[in-house]
Amino acid sequence: MKRIYLSSPHMSGNEQKYIQEAFDLNWIAPLGNNVNGLEKDLAEYNSIEDAAVVNSGTAAIHLALRLLNVREKDTVFCSSLTFVASANPILYQGANPVFIDSELDTWNMSPQALKTALTEAEEEGNLPKAVIIVNLYGQSAKIDELVSICNSYDVPVIEDAAESLGSSYKGKKSGTFGRFGVFSFNGNKIITTSGGGALVSNDEEALKDARFLATQARDQAVHYQHSESGYNYRMSNIVAGIGRGQMEVLDERVSQRRSIFARYYEAFNDVPGMNFQPELEGSISNRWLTALTIDPQITGVSRHQIVEKLNENNIEARPVWKPMHLQPLFEGVKYYSHEEENSVSDYLFEYGLCLPSGSNMSVEDQERVIEHIKMLLPRS
Repeated sequence: MKRIYLSSPHMSGNEQKYIQEAFDLNWIAPLGNNVNGLEKDLAEYNSIEDAAVVNSGTAAIHLALRLLNVREKDTVFCSSLTFVASANPILYQGANPVFIDSELDTWNMSPQALKTALTEAEEEGNLPKAVIIVNLYGQSAKIDELVSICNSYDVPVIEDAAESLGSSYKGKKSGTFGRFGVFSFNGNKIITTSGGGALVSNDEEALKDARFLATQARDQAVHYQHSESGYNYRMSNIVAGIGRGQMEVLDERVSQRRSIFARYYEAFNDVPGMNFQPELEGSISNRWLTALTIDPQITGVSRHQIVEKLNENNIEARPVWKPMHLQPLFEGVKYYSHEEENSVSDYLFEYGLCLPSGSNMSVEDQERVIEHIKMLLPRS
């Protein structure tokens, strides 16, 4: 049996053309036509003023925090239900993270919990320097509400759209609602450059500063001169060529992932105790990963049993992200739940499952996944 991965790279066929162009022009090292082209493609696709491509989504978040002047002992609020890359850059700056719970309508940051956290922070005279809002598994958060709350406290938003490139909210592309937006092109994302990311913004001057910081903060001088610390974060021109080929099929990849979600939904939506991540009204999720919760008291089978069954049959499936407030790395960090004694993130982690969702899955691959899960469900 061939291995079915959770989300494997899916090439368009045109990536090699852009890579060859880099070879023909001898622009192998960082920067070049592909870097410029990919930045232009991203800005145009997302209807935003500018984009700076870097070597990871993590680097993009780190640069956003630098641009917002986050320093040692400052506070940054962040979604708890996310991958650790959303939060690690806070530590890079020596700042203190505070984690905010999710809500069930989107599985993303709870406006109610955020409001509570900001109110308390204002009373303590310690408002955060930034709020990092994550769009989980391709689904936009309740971004209007969240940004409005942040604006009322004059706190800038970083929209972590690492998983939601190609998604939209009220007709506007994901990643374009905050002061900065972040995308990831890791190997498992909806499109990939093998490894890479981007910082996007309508603040073109800020992105000029981001590029400066990402190229070792080298001053304008004939000799090598540096007046502040910088990073080696810029994307390779070769890698950017892969990205240009991938951007050509982004909308197609969104359509393919949504079709995969629809097939899973048709198979299991009527099963009591199995509930898929909702799509908020007015939004379009790229459905990067099909995610659902499984209540073993109702279904008669646990998330763990499904993961084990699929693994035995050479199929990769995973629990949803372990929330940051439950990670050993962040033990003792302040956390605001959706409601008192009701942590939505804990619930989603306990019962949540991500199914194989790669856009290069065949119908037969998906049916194989579905049939193995159905074998575990009690017969009615």
